[in-house]
Amino acid sequence: MKPTNKKRGQKLVKRLEIFSERAREGGREHIQENLINRLPHAKRVRLLILEWCLLIIVILSLALTQAFWYTQSYSIQAFVDGGTYTEATVGRVNSLNPLFATTNSEKVLSKLMFATISTIDYSGHVGLGLASSITPDETGKVWTVTIRDGLKWSDGEPITLDDILFTINLTKDPTINTAYSSNFAGVTVERVEDALVFALPSAYADFDATLNVPVLPKHILGDVAPGQLLEHSFSTSPVTSGAFTFNAMQSVSTEGERIIYLAANPYYYKTEPMLGSFAIHTYSTLDEVAEAVASSEVTATAELSAAYRDQLPDDLIYEKQTSLASGIFAFLNTTSSLLSNVTVRQAIRQGININEVRSVLDYESPLDYPIINSGIAISNYPALPEYNLEAARNTLSSAGVTGQTLSLVTINSGYFPELANQFKTQLEKLGFSVELAIYTPSQEFLLNVIQARNYDILLYEVELGADPDLFAYYHSSQASSSGLNLSNYANSLVDDLILGARTSMDSVSRSTKYETFLARWVNDVPAIGIYQSSLVYYFNKNVRAFSEDDRLVYAVDRFVDVEYWAVNKAEKNRTP
Repeated sequence: MKPTNKKRGQKLVKRLEIFSERAREGGREHIQENLINRLPHAKRVRLLILEWCLLIIVILSLALTQAFWYTQSYSIQAFVDGGTYTEATVGRVNSLNPLFATTNSEKVLSKLMFATISTIDYSGHVGLGLASSITPDETGKVWTVTIRDGLKWSDGEPITLDDILFTINLTKDPTINTAYSSNFAGVTVERVEDALVFALPSAYADFDATLNVPVLPKHILGDVAPGQLLEHSFSTSPVTSGAFTFNAMQSVSTEGERIIYLAANPYYYKTEPMLGSFAIHTYSTLDEVAEAVASSEVTATAELSAAYRDQLPDDLIYEKQTSLASGIFAFLNTTSSLLSNVTVRQAIRQGININEVRSVLDYESPLDYPIINSGIAISNYPALPEYNLEAARNTLSSAGVTGQTLSLVTINSGYFPELANQFKTQLEKLGFSVELAIYTPSQEFLLNVIQARNYDILLYEVELGADPDLFAYYHSSQASSSGLNLSNYANSLVDDLILGARTSMDSVSRSTKYETFLARWVNDVPAIGIYQSSLVYYFNKNVRAFSEDDRLVYAVDRFVDVEYWAVNKAEKNRTP
């Protein structure tokens, strides 16, 4: 370094030292003069100091409040992905194959794990599931089905028309008996290029509703003999197509209590569910379900009636009640020795005070006819007979049936026992002796009571569907052990009306035929309507379940929007 530059640097450092020392001395004098020397005078201006301090505190508080309000204005607690939703059900899980689902637990699992060809949509009408189109020809006897592009099973394999064709043919196989077997009796189906063509033996306006069938994977089960399906590993660990896929099954007790864990299916055709997982916890009794809901062991249940509301904590559990397209009726066995006379049946209808019978109900809607408001407009409902106990007694006395014994049968579930006791009282007022039998729902009950028609009057629930099709319940061909004509009702005119309505593609013509049918139904009294079924759904207030706007046909239709159900919440900024 040159000597000249070194001297300049030393002078600059010297000047900075002198300036720093002067600043330090000046600051010390300033503090001494303006703060320390004035402290003794603070007492005289203490109020002014206090006012300034309060003003500063107020300003800071307002600033913090504004910042908090600003944050709150642009943020919200919103549901986010993840978490587990647990639902309590009643009934054993014997198989996860959806074709063999019989218990409530199995039906719920089927709906969660398997998509169907058609489905019930948000409005309660038949819509498209895996199908992209379901189209009839002008005769209503030929239906063409195409499916969506890009469908996949939970193992990543494509869902194809061959899977659907395989499933339909499987349901038709005489070696197995499923809930869907009767849907395709006499129906032939073949693949024509990129579509399946169904040929029906006769026109059927509601055939698309029968396609609400879960589809099985041909690449897994194609080489399995139909008689071996239940024993195949698919029944305990299935590949699925619905919103969730199977994860694990845990046995909780020796009484059959289990927890089935499902995981969100990333290949679900609608969209991957928000829930990370869904668990089904099976129980043996309703009291166990109520205890599990009250203790938050489970998130929700659809098993309990409104009668359980008082057992559940109001601050935690929300109750949602939604009407279903099902009805509870008193079916009069028209082939029994006592009720084969239409005059006797008419007298019973006239002498039953139906309002007293319904007095045991809470919020359920009365149901007088076997058709619920649907896509078919019924404008002229026939008048029902007015209650007249004395006139009914006189008619029954003239018919010579007073004092005879009627067998009244129902099941030990929901309101059925209370309704049965009300009916028993009403029948006894008419002069009958009544033997009341209340059964536990079981396979034995179906075989020995329902199929054998071992009753005079049966209090029971039937599903009426999205659109009316009364064939199963009132056509004479179904008055057999394998049919659902629980009244053994036979009327040739009614048979023609039912067939005419189900084969007509014209809505006006169908409405006219159904109105004529209702007039015959009221006159012949094969059944007495009591109330429309409803789903009472109890769930934790901190979760999101099915939408209030959804119109349900069957109880499992609550899962129509399950991809949007959620349990987790997080703070999110609003979009400006």
